[in-house]
Amino acid sequence: MEPHQHRGRSHWRHRLAHLLRPHSHESAEKVDPALESSAEGMRALWLSLAVLGATALLQAAVVMVSGSVALLGDTVHNAADALTALPLGVAFVLGRRAANRRFTYGYGRAEDLAGIVIVLTIAASAALAAYEAVDRLLHPRGISHPGVVAVAAVLGFLGNEGVARYRIRVGRRIGSAALVADGVHARADGFTSLAVLLGAGGAALGRQQADPVVGLAITAAILFVLKDAAREVFRRLMDSVDPALIDTGEAALRRVPGVLGVTELRMRWIGHRLRAEVTVEVDGGLDLRAAHDVAVGAEHALLHAVPRLTAALVHTDPAPGPGAEDPHRLLAHHAA
Repeated sequence: MEPHQHRGRSHWRHRLAHLLRPHSHESAEKVDPALESSAEGMRALWLSLAVLGATALLQAAVVMVSGSVALLGDTVHNAADALTALPLGVAFVLGRRAANRRFTYGYGRAEDLAGIVIVLTIAASAALAAYEAVDRLLHPRGISHPGVVAVAAVLGFLGNEGVARYRIRVGRRIGSAALVADGVHARADGFTSLAVLLGAGGAALGRQQADPVVGLAITAAILFVLKDAAREVFRRLMDSVDPALIDTGEAALRRVPGVLGVTELRMRWIGHRLRAEVTVEVDGGLDLRAAHDVAVGAEHALLHAVPRLTAALVHTDPAPGPGAEDPHRLLAHHAA
């Protein structure tokens, strides 16, 4: 084989691999943890989809036999919870793509869009559960096989609680608000599954109204989860961060040799990773290389102090002195 042919085939193999598994050309110590966290999130999603999908199918079969509207609401909610793995999975895959000249910060914001989809899914499941419960109150009819409904409810609780613990643990470890919200959603589903037991018990005692009343209670529980999930997603969309992270970052910066003060520290989530913008004061007599070394030290200290921080842009200002001019006077007329 001619050398240029070998190089050509290697080039196309590389391009195909890049298409199937996008990667960044930044330093490995920054990229590998990011890719690893996305892969961990994907594993959590696939496991959740399998467990909740199997639970929903089992409950759907029991609904067809029993006619329980409370179990129907729980089944719909479980199915919706399982399907939320799909937009999150797409978001994690997109988040692996490298930044480019159009999306200069990468594709991590896709997770926030997935969070919106999750919130809308929770709202839709609440509306369906409420409709079915009201319809059953207006047109009462009993349920059959309450014992089977009770077993399906217990299985629903076990499946949801297991998935919830796993999603929340992984979401907190990798910093994904959407995955944590999905875990909280699954935990609420578990408790609504237990509520179905009340409807089954009421039916066994001849109380036909118990089943739709429990259905309404499930709707209320779904709305409570919706409030918490919507608040978390809204905060992430508005670039909210825990103030404790800012405190930690400022404390780390003040310990850096050469940093005389911290003028500004901003952080924002991009997907499940943090970026920071920093302004620090340094000795005005430092030359360019020395000031740059202080900035690199500041970024290094932040990367070690703040979990899930992947990069920080550090700007150095000369510390004010007697008679010194404002270093930003050229920008004064642009101030708000």
